[in-house]
Amino acid sequence: MKKNYLSMLFFLTTVGFACAQDRTIGPEIITPENEDYTVETIIDGMQIPWGMTFLPDGSLLVTEKEGEMIRFKDGEKTIIEGLPEITVQGQGGFMDIILHPDYENNGWLYFTYASSEGEGEGANTAIARAKLTDNKLTDLQVLYKASPNSDRGQHFGSRMAFDDEGYLYFSIGDRGDNENNPQDITRDGGKIYRINDDGSIPEDNPFVDEANAKTAIYSYGHRNPQGMIKHPDTGAIWVNEHGPRGGDEINVIKKGANYGWPVITYGINYDGIEITEERSKPGMEQPLYYWLPSIAPSGFAVVTGEVYPEWEDDLLIGSMKFSYLEKLTLENNKVVKREKLMDGVGRVRNVKIGPDGHIYAGLDGKGIVKLVPKQ
Repeated sequence: MKKNYLSMLFFLTTVGFACAQDRTIGPEIITPENEDYTVETIIDGMQIPWGMTFLPDGSLLVTEKEGEMIRFKDGEKTIIEGLPEITVQGQGGFMDIILHPDYENNGWLYFTYASSEGEGEGANTAIARAKLTDNKLTDLQVLYKASPNSDRGQHFGSRMAFDDEGYLYFSIGDRGDNENNPQDITRDGGKIYRINDDGSIPEDNPFVDEANAKTAIYSYGHRNPQGMIKHPDTGAIWVNEHGPRGGDEINVIKKGANYGWPVITYGINYDGIEITEERSKPGMEQPLYYWLPSIAPSGFAVVTGEVYPEWEDDLLIGSMKFSYLEKLTLENNKVVKREKLMDGVGRVRNVKIGPDGHIYAGLDGKGIVKLVPKQ
């Protein structure tokens, strides 16, 4: 009888905690009453358009997770040659792509991918740069390769952003090993990294003088950041990252800071079992915002320009779980409004503000779409 009572108590406690984790935090998300835009398909027939970037000549480069870089211009599609060997493993494959801030003068493209090079079975995240000449990559240089490899399929990251000083930031997820990687600065995984544009380590990185540390690390205690921006107003690097069941986060990245995973979290395991009772702890950063339930965030942008004047400075984040683009309105760094855009259009993998000021989104199983305001 006592055993049955304790089992029932454990069950009710677990269910109660899990239900608490499934409640909505902050403002309820709404669909705008007047959806004054249309969704225009720019590129169709893509499977997982992980990353995209716009070239000065008006063409669009898109990475397919399965290992292709595709150039779209004037309705024509060209496969880029000369890619490194890409390992497609679980969530890993060909991932993000961005331009150097001075691309028009130096021609450097930066991209992230899963690579089997190096120590151990499986793969891990690599960051490389190359130049694009006649639809072929040249001068390929691997700038960073996480180690050791792992045969796990989870949490490769990986997004990139340059700051105003020309440093390159990138994310690598915890690779599904939250017991060892995120809190250990001698190990790759569960980190935000900062390097110079040529792959060298900035002298003022926070752990350059720590014994055995991975000196490219800029912050740690992350789970799986799949959105990264340089905020246009402050110049700070912001990320969004996947929690477990609940507890997706937006974090403003600080030098040497610990973002807590898995010591503190607002999420629970997928089986409903609690990861930790701790939601905060001295020396660990709190998120700017977190989601309960999880939305599975991917891609990140800030609305700027004259195309959507009422949305100026709002955040855009793709929801892979619920198949919409989430728009967040902030006041004093607090989320005061949540809205669904493109509800039900598909798993939003990426979002960018194009050079024409329009919002572009990458949709799994579809391609690239553009939000066009109605006249």
